[in-house]
Amino acid sequence: MLKTVAITGYKPHELGIFNRKHEGITYIQKAFERKLIPLIDDGLEWVIISGQLGVELWVGELILQWKKTRFPHLKLAVLTPFLQQEEQWKEETKRYYQEIVNQADFIDSITKRPYENPNQLKLKNQFILSKVDGLIALYDEEKEGTPIYYINEANIQKKERNFELLLITPDDINMIVEDEYYQE
Repeated sequence: MLKTVAITGYKPHELGIFNRKHEGITYIQKAFERKLIPLIDDGLEWVIISGQLGVELWVGELILQWKKTRFPHLKLAVLTPFLQQEEQWKEETKRYYQEIVNQADFIDSITKRPYENPNQLKLKNQFILSKVDGLIALYDEEKEGTPIYYINEANIQKKERNFELLLITPDDINMIVEDEYYQE
């Protein structure tokens, strides 16, 4: 049984998504919903994100909606790799990030200092995955991108302890799109 899971996936530009109204976000959220609901029904308590733009924030947004409507017991933690990770982002993106972070049940920065080097990102992956029971990742083996670093660490965790790696693939997303198309 998974009590805590981390979430990761691609950044928006890696998916060709350049605004928050893109219909692809809805399908990505639905794919995570299909993975998360059975886990919540089985006792999932915490969802952990690092606050990375894209999949992580979209799922964070979903969790916050559920807390208000369906699963008030579910908790969201945002563990950033370093302080002020949003500092260089556009104002609209910063506001969106702050909306999610401000509603999270737990917020902290892993290295407790501003960005210094890429090692802070590696530490973030190791730290978060050492604290959870599993990772749910949107990932396409034919298009590695940023999720590969988390997935590589998750595979190490799987060898060392009871740890689950759950992948959402492009096929999963396509099935949701097709399901909705045929329901219309």
